[in-house]
Amino acid sequence: MTDTNSARRPPAAAARSRPVLARGGVRALFLIPGGLAMLAGLDAALLLLGLPAPVTTARLPVVHGPLLVFGFIGTVIALERAVALRRWWAMASPAFLGVGGILLITPLPIVVGQAFLAAGCVGLILIYAGIWRRQQMLASAVQALGAWLALASTMLWIGGLPASSLVPGMTGFIVLTIAGERIELARLVAMSRRTEAVAIAVSITLGLSVLVAMLWPAVGYRLFGACLLAFVAWLLVFDVATRLVIGARRLPRYVAACLLAGYGWLIVAGLIWLFVGQTVDGPWYDGAVHAVFLGFTVGMIMAHAPVILPAVLRRPLPYRPMLGWPVLLLNLSLVARVLVGDTQNLPVWVQIGGVAGVVALLLFVVLAVASSLMGPPTRERVAR
Repeated sequence: MTDTNSARRPPAAAARSRPVLARGGVRALFLIPGGLAMLAGLDAALLLLGLPAPVTTARLPVVHGPLLVFGFIGTVIALERAVALRRWWAMASPAFLGVGGILLITPLPIVVGQAFLAAGCVGLILIYAGIWRRQQMLASAVQALGAWLALASTMLWIGGLPASSLVPGMTGFIVLTIAGERIELARLVAMSRRTEAVAIAVSITLGLSVLVAMLWPAVGYRLFGACLLAFVAWLLVFDVATRLVIGARRLPRYVAACLLAGYGWLIVAGLIWLFVGQTVDGPWYDGAVHAVFLGFTVGMIMAHAPVILPAVLRRPLPYRPMLGWPVLLLNLSLVARVLVGDTQNLPVWVQIGGVAGVVALLLFVVLAVASSLMGPPTRERVAR
């Protein structure tokens, strides 16, 4: 039976009647620390490229990777999962991750920021436990495994492992989180029990190879690279993106193109680790790291932003073709940086590609905000 009073209630009154944490403006506050972590991470990227940057501190280059992976991307992932769970305590996870990222760049001892990041990862694991109690799905289990790898990485970092050695753990966290979403969509299209069993086996193997790579890198990195390639092969076979990139139009095709480009860069990273082995510095390290965290991870953010951000912030982000511009620039920047600069050991091309990558991410933010403020395109308004 319909509540006529709520049906007649003006939008402003309906917004005021919602719980505080259900309001889009309040949720947006949790993204502010993550946004600051992103800007600090991009500043650190310029410093590592040997270029002028707005802010110069000795700590920024040291925390560059964890700052972006946990402080920025982790905050976004945790906020989206907390909103899906609809429990007030779940918002502690994005809060801890965002604040932890900010604390990493303050004069406080670095362990303070590390402890906040670890607490945020614990909160993310509890969120997945809550989701699992609601509905036991393979997708949630795969994402929870990624959260455990994030926690293991932060704990090893607190224990003294350098940030460069955390790359397998941070990669596993991002890959399994994104893969969980894609597995859920694949289950709706072409997932048999046998295919699901293969997905479980590949996910567990990838998780174990991450820990082996961080603890025994001499043999673990090659194993990790092989498992990463196997996981990408599974995604390419069963992900609906392979069907949508040709048969769909507009937003579905845009998302599919971003995903497949990201999988391509994940293959590049897997091949580097498989054939080169342990990489903690130098051109091969730079190539593998940025293939994963720029080509794959940022590509996934650009792909899912028009779908996820409206659900989190309660504000539409209509798709427009201009959103493809930063995606194209991002992939061209990686061609210059990884396939030319790193493989040929040409520092100038690494710098050119690095700057173009920073511009691509900032351009996407600007265009996304512009598209949100502009509202639905004219054709969609007429259709409505």
